[in-house]
Amino acid sequence: MPQSSSAKKRMRQAESRRMLNKDQRSALRTVVKRVRTAGAGDEAQEAFRNAEQLLDRAARKHLIHPKAAARTKSRLRKLIQVKASN
Repeated sequence: MPQSSSAKKRMRQAESRRMLNKDQRSALRTVVKRVRTAGAGDEAQEAFRNAEQLLDRAARKHLIHPKAAARTKSRLRKLIQVKASN
């Protein structure tokens, strides 16, 4: 356990940030999953727009790596196009 007051504060801050990051990552995974399970058409497009916004925000805040966000968006966009063509 931390002894100094500053170490105790850092521990409190780390725990609150960990919980916040956990919630945000979970929401991000859920939105990406909705895009993958969405049917073709407007439903998929709307789900993709929501996922794109959350991925950009997560990358901007360094919740995930910016290139990981770009890769995920690219793969989802490709998936939407394949569903639309079928």
